[in-house]
Amino acid sequence: MKKVILQDLGEVDYAKAWDYQEKIFGGLLTEKSENRKKEENEKTTLQNYLLVCQHPHVYTLGKSGSEENLLINSLQLQEKKASFYKINRGGDITYHGPGQMVVYPIFDLDQFFTDIHKYLRFLEEAVILTLKEYGIESGRINGSTGVWLDWDNPKARKICAMGVRASRWVTMHGLAFNLNSDLSYFDNIVPCGITDKAVTSLHLELNRPIDEDEVKEKLVGHLQDLFEFEIIKKEKNIL
Repeated sequence: MKKVILQDLGEVDYAKAWDYQEKIFGGLLTEKSENRKKEENEKTTLQNYLLVCQHPHVYTLGKSGSEENLLINSLQLQEKKASFYKINRGGDITYHGPGQMVVYPIFDLDQFFTDIHKYLRFLEEAVILTLKEYGIESGRINGSTGVWLDWDNPKARKICAMGVRASRWVTMHGLAFNLNSDLSYFDNIVPCGITDKAVTSLHLELNRPIDEDEVKEKLVGHLQDLFEFEIIKKEKNIL
């Protein structure tokens, strides 16, 4: 069975978490390159990581996105105590902030399956199964990565956004699941570049505060089942 180190980073500055992801990601790519030069019996098995965290208010723009989808200027960003970063994942603009669970799998997909489409669908499925435990039916919209409620009608609203990067089948970035999020921050962007649909949170849908640790445990459990891995180590607040 595949082995994964689970790291709960707590609330961490976005840039700090991004740098940390890049450090792990770059190290795995280097190790993978070195393995190509070795005999089969000398090759090492790459370590997989699952990072879970929250960020202070921040907007991130993927490499295929448009800066026009950020609807406020730098002064207004300061007033809202929010940051803005152009980053190297796929997708357009999104928001991260307190009350939102962010999950960054840094996986060597050569150990799992070499199919990015399947990888994204598994991430979505873990969220869909988690929501089902709270009595909420959710699904997908063709052409719009992420998890949606009322996905098949005009009231569709996104509860989880996704954007990933992969190189030589090593992944980084991941998903952002709105739990107790302040949804007013989404008013300052065109979320994921989509103009005709809303966003929501588990708090809003259930009309009560959400136990974020409970959701985290459920989501990680579903990721374990879907990707068939075991957690060999749990680390907390290491940054």
